[in-house]
Amino acid sequence: MHDMTAKPANASAATMSKLENQKNHRRFPTTAWMRREAPRNVPLFAYEYGDTGAGNDGGIADNWSAFDAIKIVPRYGVMPSLPPVDVELFGTRYSAPIGMAPMGGPSLVWPGADLLMAKAAQRARVPYTLSVAGGLTIEEAAAAAPDVFWLQLYRFWQDDHKIGFDLVRRAQAVDAKVLALTLDVPVRTTRSRETYAGLAGEFHPTARMIYEMMIRPRWLMALLRNGYPRFATISHYANSKNTNEIIRYARQRMGGAFSWDEVARYRDAWKGPMALKGIMHPADAEKAVSLGVEGIWISNHGGRQIEALIPSIDVLPAIAAAVGTKATIVLDSGVRSGQDVMRALALGADAAFAGKSFLWAVGALGDAGPEQLVSLYIDELRASLGQIGALSPKEARDAKIIHPGRVEF
Repeated sequence: MHDMTAKPANASAATMSKLENQKNHRRFPTTAWMRREAPRNVPLFAYEYGDTGAGNDGGIADNWSAFDAIKIVPRYGVMPSLPPVDVELFGTRYSAPIGMAPMGGPSLVWPGADLLMAKAAQRARVPYTLSVAGGLTIEEAAAAAPDVFWLQLYRFWQDDHKIGFDLVRRAQAVDAKVLALTLDVPVRTTRSRETYAGLAGEFHPTARMIYEMMIRPRWLMALLRNGYPRFATISHYANSKNTNEIIRYARQRMGGAFSWDEVARYRDAWKGPMALKGIMHPADAEKAVSLGVEGIWISNHGGRQIEALIPSIDVLPAIAAAVGTKATIVLDSGVRSGQDVMRALALGADAAFAGKSFLWAVGALGDAGPEQLVSLYIDELRASLGQIGALSPKEARDAKIIHPGRVEF
């Protein structure tokens, strides 16, 4: 399972792990199969929360279509074996240029999902990004994924960013590898499917929701094992374990996009690599770099904010041309396969992150889902690089690429 941090206790354990991986791969050869299976194990309201986007999901569809439209001309006669895919990002070595994107409330989709993903990322040695709206505290996430832990931060503006800077302090104390400030949620917009399912605001389970939980025994057992989903990091400041009280507290204190002056303040406070998440224009990328930001995280928030935004993959070449030699570039929004990761690498990204597909994986396979998906992504990436004749992730950039959606600024 691409475990880079520990060896199985014995050969028998390794064999069993391999057999289980092969069995799961036969059932779920791609993420599309995981997505198809997940609703059978996850209550409808929880599945809709994780799977939906803004409006009528047009932004999600555009992200997927943009990736699918990118075609690469292969070169043959150069690939005696599949290439290695390990990379260095922000001074840390990872087994692949594949990461887990930050997600708010994964444990609503599957109780305990945050911890499952953190542990899987640590075993596979790929980046794991905790959202401050996730289900683990910063300290819990760092303990589960000490070598690969990144933190994503929203803007807590009250009291001169008192909470925000305390979050920075806590991340520094546990040696988070990267701090990512999120710019792409200046306002929260409507996600129609989650709203219809009953999750537009505070969580008040209806009789229908309770019924959905009761007829999903695997999800219910995960709930009994892991407890009620919560926003663990925020609860520390709300001084409450009650989900609705935490939601009210966060909405009073969190919101808006970081200004450039605020970015500069956080850059001064954080003593490590920083990325700005939500960059979609080369000029914004250049401004970030001028402030000493080392990472440009291209993202349209996975199509979950507004349908009208351009797909992130279509602005990647221009941003890479502007700052690719000055910053590490990561990308999310629409990544569903190792082939999509290869496309992102070919267009100038140093790594690609996936979010939604990890929720499909945990919904389809429960506890085994995140590790299975990391393994699938790595296998698909190696095969995709081999197919186009790239001997390393960076060599993918030498390929001839047809990219009809590419935006010129």
